[in-house]
Amino acid sequence: MTQIGVYGWGVIAPRCPDIESFERNLASAESWLSPFNGFGPDNFLVGEPDLDFERYREWIDERFPPNRFSQLTSKMDPTTLLAIGSFIQAVQDRPALESILQELGTAAHVYVGTGLGALPTIADATLDFYEAQREWDRFWSAPERNDALRRYRESGELPAGDPPTDPETLDDEDERYRARTRWYAWWAPHSSDLADFLAELAEIEKVEVGGGDVEAGKLKVIRTRERKKAKLLSRWGVPAPPWTQVTTNLLWNIHNTPASQISMMGRITGLAFAPVAACSTFGVALKLGMDAIRRGEAKAVVVGAADPPPHALTVGGFYSARVLAAGGGVSKPLTGLRGTHVSGGSALWIIGDREYMEARGLEPLGMEPLAVGVSSDADHIITPSREGPTAAIEEGLAQAGVRPDQVGSWDLHATATPGDYLEVETLRGVLPETVVVTARKGTFGHGMSACGGWELTAQYLGAQRGIIHPTPLAEGELNPEIAAVHDAYAFDREIPLPEGAAGKLSMGVGGVNACVISRPIK
Repeated sequence: MTQIGVYGWGVIAPRCPDIESFERNLASAESWLSPFNGFGPDNFLVGEPDLDFERYREWIDERFPPNRFSQLTSKMDPTTLLAIGSFIQAVQDRPALESILQELGTAAHVYVGTGLGALPTIADATLDFYEAQREWDRFWSAPERNDALRRYRESGELPAGDPPTDPETLDDEDERYRARTRWYAWWAPHSSDLADFLAELAEIEKVEVGGGDVEAGKLKVIRTRERKKAKLLSRWGVPAPPWTQVTTNLLWNIHNTPASQISMMGRITGLAFAPVAACSTFGVALKLGMDAIRRGEAKAVVVGAADPPPHALTVGGFYSARVLAAGGGVSKPLTGLRGTHVSGGSALWIIGDREYMEARGLEPLGMEPLAVGVSSDADHIITPSREGPTAAIEEGLAQAGVRPDQVGSWDLHATATPGDYLEVETLRGVLPETVVVTARKGTFGHGMSACGGWELTAQYLGAQRGIIHPTPLAEGELNPEIAAVHDAYAFDREIPLPEGAAGKLSMGVGGVNACVISRPIK
């Protein structure tokens, strides 16, 4: 079977702008979380990614026209910028990778996913659209521009249907505001003035590109349309139509954007797409990359995951799902099970066919990934089962050719929720009591898709030095019920790496599981 190696990596995480700081910070048992205060004062801790995209300007300016950097920063969501930053780190650290990825043509792929997508861009665009739509409806529902509303005010005559509550009949100011929004939206479509305006606008939009030079013709038509539309808007005195207030950045920041932008940054012409598997995204991307190499479709694959910085929508959603800690302090896995902490950032590896890459002078990093077992719980959207993760673990071990008694260390998904107990029980249903277990979400929080990559990278960085880095967990903090199931853990001090293979389980929302089995490099 074709051997796979990791030949480059990049990380952006809380308090960690790069892989060097990530490794340096792992030496401490301290948490990297910080207060959120995204709702004003609040009781949430989160992991804010330490992204300074300016540090990548020189690299980008050396390879692209002068406006490329500003295009990226003005059009790309933080999710994509985080992924690009991790990729640049990887190829900066090993410059030969850049030319290898380009020379491979379609035999170099990019599989970089995201768990949450471009939430900051979506949230801002939604608020802007809401305000624009409300102002538009308010304008056309005004009696002086709405003959139907005038007739209703004058004679009580109603169009078909029942209008919402008249806001002027309400005493509460907040209720009036919400009622006005519904009122404007109901009455605006009944305006004959709006119908006349839209008919004029439609005539302007009908202007077509004629014969001759298509590009020149297209630009001429666009300029003509925009000039006529500006005059129309001015003549009617209307606010900006809501469809003109939706940013095009929504289109540029769909789920495949991190992968596609990396393909552009690296001039990688092979397949680029986004695997999306929630918390298991990194493991699934790694599996797909390894499979592509072993099938002979690729010699090298950029794999990874990126999540936006913590956002009120994410924090609120996780809290409402009752899986988020809100006590103002760090909630450590395997302890009080009070919930996890939302984080943002990125993790990226460049993996390759060992024979091919090492013939080009590159030595592998960390450990050797042997196999990734995957499964679905087919049961519950958020509560893990025993059967699904067990199937992923057993599949990973079988594909790797590793017996349970040959596993020396294991990293848990462990989110500091009651699922931690079941996960440890599931682990012990397969592996022996000697396995040394780590749980790191108390360090950097829970990046929806990137966290599995951080945890694997921490595992691999430690293996390079023959150690397991400390975790925030102190021996006396271990939940007694969990300790009764398994008591061999890496606590808040560095320990030697046990002999044998290493495992890493990720369990994603929706019941998607990925189990990575690795071994020391031979």
